[in-house]
Amino acid sequence: MLRVGRVLSLRLAGRGAARLCSSNPPKPSASLPKSSPRPQAEKQRRRREREEAILTSKHSTSEDKSVTWSEKEKILYTAPTPPGTKKDTSLPFPSSYSPEYVESSWYQWWEKEGFFSPEQHRLSHSVDRTFSLCIPPPNVTGTLHLGHALTVAVEDALVRRRRMQGYRVLWVPGCDHAGIATQTVVERRLLKERGKRRQDFTREEFLQEVWKWKNEKGEEIYHQLRRLGASLDWSRACFTMDPGFSRAVTEAFVRLCDSGLIYRSEGLVNWSCALESAISDIEVDSKELSGQTMLPVPGYENTMEFGTMFTFAYPIEGHEVAVSTTRPETMLGDVAVAVHPDDPRYQAVHGKQCRHPFTNRLLPIITDSMVDMELGTGAVKVTPAHDHTDFLLSQRHSLPHITVIRGDGTMTPPLKRFDARQLVVDALVEKKLFRGKKSHAMTLPVCSRSGDIIEPLLKKQWFVRCDEMAKKAIQAVEDGQLDIIPHFYTKTWKNWLSNISDWCISRQLWWGHQIPAYQVESLCVCVCWVWGRSEDEARLRAAVKYGVRPEAITLTQDPDVLDTWFSSGLFPFAMLGWPEQTTDLQRYYPNSVLETGNDLIFFWVARMVMLGTELTGQLPFKQVLFHSLVRDKHGRKMSKSLGNVIDPLDVIHGVSLERLQEKVTEGNLDPRERLVAMEAQRKDFPKGIPQCGTDALRFALCSHKMQGEDISLSISQVLSCRHFCNKMWQTLRFTLGVLGDNTAATTPLSSMDRWICSRLYSTVLQCEQAFEAYELHTVTSALYSFWVHSLCDVYLEYVKPVLVQRDEEAEVQPATDVLYHCVSVSLALLTPFMPFITEELWQRLQPFRPGAAAHTTSLCLQPYPCSSQLVGLQPSNLLTTTSRSTQRQSMWTKLCITFHCFDTLTVTTSFVFTPHFACLHTYAKKLKLKTS
Repeated sequence: MLRVGRVLSLRLAGRGAARLCSSNPPKPSASLPKSSPRPQAEKQRRRREREEAILTSKHSTSEDKSVTWSEKEKILYTAPTPPGTKKDTSLPFPSSYSPEYVESSWYQWWEKEGFFSPEQHRLSHSVDRTFSLCIPPPNVTGTLHLGHALTVAVEDALVRRRRMQGYRVLWVPGCDHAGIATQTVVERRLLKERGKRRQDFTREEFLQEVWKWKNEKGEEIYHQLRRLGASLDWSRACFTMDPGFSRAVTEAFVRLCDSGLIYRSEGLVNWSCALESAISDIEVDSKELSGQTMLPVPGYENTMEFGTMFTFAYPIEGHEVAVSTTRPETMLGDVAVAVHPDDPRYQAVHGKQCRHPFTNRLLPIITDSMVDMELGTGAVKVTPAHDHTDFLLSQRHSLPHITVIRGDGTMTPPLKRFDARQLVVDALVEKKLFRGKKSHAMTLPVCSRSGDIIEPLLKKQWFVRCDEMAKKAIQAVEDGQLDIIPHFYTKTWKNWLSNISDWCISRQLWWGHQIPAYQVESLCVCVCWVWGRSEDEARLRAAVKYGVRPEAITLTQDPDVLDTWFSSGLFPFAMLGWPEQTTDLQRYYPNSVLETGNDLIFFWVARMVMLGTELTGQLPFKQVLFHSLVRDKHGRKMSKSLGNVIDPLDVIHGVSLERLQEKVTEGNLDPRERLVAMEAQRKDFPKGIPQCGTDALRFALCSHKMQGEDISLSISQVLSCRHFCNKMWQTLRFTLGVLGDNTAATTPLSSMDRWICSRLYSTVLQCEQAFEAYELHTVTSALYSFWVHSLCDVYLEYVKPVLVQRDEEAEVQPATDVLYHCVSVSLALLTPFMPFITEELWQRLQPFRPGAAAHTTSLCLQPYPCSSQLVGLQPSNLLTTTSRSTQRQSMWTKLCITFHCFDTLTVTTSFVFTPHFACLHTYAKKLKLKTS
């Protein structure tokens, strides 16, 4: 035991503290304030309840019934169609809707024809306006899940509508190189396949392996985006490690260094000992422990104990001060003991000193209001080099920083930090200073990439000074230059940016943008750094700075790479060719809007605003639209770490339960998480997931109110949207069967014809207003209601006898024209949400287009229906027309219009006739109205 204590003491004595030239101490690197224990405990309680509900029989039987489904007949499109060739729609119309048939060939044709390129801006209805945005670049390591699918569905709906309105539209696809995630995946692969670790390769050799893996894997995400129907300009696809983007990253770093916004200093960072790298806050998961828990830790054969509070004493002049800690191994780095100034228990020891039992170091007793008198003994050990709160205390009280844990997680090789924990406790027992331990609820920071326990460590890193940039970002919102939607996020925006800390951008990795900073050797005693767009430029800068010839300068580039969030923060302008003043940059920057999940408000959105404003002098976008998070039906956030993510392709194509379970076992889940995930799948998808198709998935996602509570998506909702697709399909089958020649009608419209036209106008107006407010759920609701209730349940039921029997030709021609008009306009309204089925049906409708046959391209380039162009269909205009219909038609129309004007009412009429009133009564029941 004495040997262990001696070894630990030698480790402390050997620590150096090199000073840096012209460096300022950073603010604490923790970007987010620590959550209070109560909300964290409540969050953990809800999570446990959800898990128990999954593992027991507590699940919704009504929900299970709604998911019941049977296999539908799969109809395949088998006509020989080379990729990029237009699909043949002259083939016989299939009897039922089949996603595989409908979605075949269209995307390849759209892409080859360049319909998604802004250079396509040659439409007759073009306007001199642009609409630009970037897709939030997904990590190249993974595959898209339903959260990504929501982003795609929302953004593509906005993009397709603007394109149809004649805007010059640019929507740029991209992928993020995901430094830590990618390097971790490749290292695991090399170890599994070749038995080699990263250190067995040179840096260049390892990077070649990463690029090889990226080239094999990278297209998977792009394939998913195409299957989702995303109308992206693929000619401008952007990867954050591309040469052009890398030049932008280097330029940004150099400019920020030159302006003093990037500096190098020692600061406390989140450190993963398994990765031997600093990591960002978003890569730290908080694991809630209710008490003593044994957990596996990478690099340890046995599980380690956490959730325990240890208490030991520091002797002081015949007395003692007992302190409590969950990390007794760090007491070797203690530099003080802190108590609350108002705590009566410690009034007598204020300003005194106690002696460290192992290092013999004198530790001052300091007072600070940050100390919680109710926690533990009310006295806390201060270890600034291994705790964020203690680091703040050290700055306020000018305390030294003593590091006792190395970057690889050892105290003194080969003694690991958690193995040392028990040795320290045993040594305290031997010195009769140990006062016991007890179970203690706590939050444990865990690396999301490696599963390692995060170790706060003092490291010399590069930091971005954020305070002034944050003030500009706050001001931009307050002045109305940047519009955040929903507006309640403006308070979150201001609160976070008002308390922002400097941003650590160094990562100790090989994969990523190597920091373009160079250490100057042999010129001075202290460590000196220069930076440049190239090593030659850095050498010239050093020569000028130190007054020597460039040849006398020896430079060594910093081996670290930049935080992935630094490069992704440049995406809105780097994707357009910045720092070069390209045509794209001049035309499409600032972007029109940024649409993303609300969980990225800090880590991505705020940093884009700060960096964009600083580097380009302009905000990177004019609006920020946040959508809610997608959760599973149990209310859990979809996460790989929970095993509950759903691949959108599995919803589109369908998947068996067995394959879903295989995907869970292929992951790297905790045994309990695996058990919960697989049980949830068995309950949620006992027969797997049915084939729903892309259009149904997109429509279902956009049908949720995205500017409110999180979205709990169930497959039954997507299945309902597939039924809607079949409704559309059957409507077109009927329509095509009754359409005659394409001569224009001369007979006046009936009251029913005018009514359905008025409903169409009202629907167009409602969609117009809701789109401008980004309320896509209102748009989808209006479109569904018009097609199903107004068009099918009322109008088609009314005109079917006339159209099928064709006994009164004077009534047939106006009805077919109105039917064509309603269906054609509705398809155009729906195509931003359901591009495949609307294109298929619209193309089949074109041979019956009234008037002279026109050259047809694609529905995605047709004008989007506008209320101002349909002003003649306003209810007021239609109802003032002198009626030439029968009294029964007039009464029918008035009743229908009345039904659509009010939510609940009582209708009394002496007109009881067949079949029209029977149809109206059925419709009233659908609307849950009371008739008498």
